Amino acid sequence: MNSRSDIAGFILAGGESSRMGRDKALLELGGMPLIVRTARLVESVVGPPTVIGDGTAIRALGLRTIGDDWPGAGPLGGIATALRSSSAPWSLVVACDLPYLTKPWLEYVAARALASQSDAVLPMNALGAEPLCAMYHERAEPEIRGALTRGTRKVTDALENVRVELIEPAEWKAFDSEGLLFKNMNSPGDYEEARARLGGGADGAESRRTERH
Repeated sequence: MNSRSDIAGFILAGGESSRMGRDKALLELGGMPLIVRTARLVESVVGPPTVIGDGTAIRALGLRTIGDDWPGAGPLGGIATALRSSSAPWSLVVACDLPYLTKPWLEYVAARALASQSDAVLPMNALGAEPLCAMYHERAEPEIRGALTRGTRKVTDALENVRVELIEPAEWKAFDSEGLLFKNMNSPGDYEEARARLGGGADGAESRRTERH
């Protein structure tokens, strides 16, 4: 199977950024807005992504956006929107505020999904599953949309009746021994930490990997 045709990429950018105090998707890292950095990363693996959320400022950056089918329903609504609009069997869904994602990791989770018989492939962390950097098959859409209709808002609750394959920390930490892959950027402190870690290059994640070898 070819990931370029069997996987569509989506970035969730519908959050209010209340803790950050400004739109975190537009904050600069490595000389470009975080949403552009994330879009280029996703594009390098599965092709041009679609951003789900209020798209006026994001469209001005040249990115494709669509509105959320479930505004106010949180990330679960964004995942449902991605699956409804996806033109591929699998959808790679990532949040816009994950500055430490890397191309090797996304390639791995994409390949893992293409070889899986499950309906969702999610990494696990110490506190539980990480559903905002995960793969979802079109088979999962009815259950997810049904959960939304019933009032469910927590992603993992909506996946209780979905066949899920989990990627344990021992596996994904091979791509980031510091355990930062799924650390999101919620507050000004998180932003300053990301700037310090990722530096000023266009691909801080690549720089970070190079420094360790």
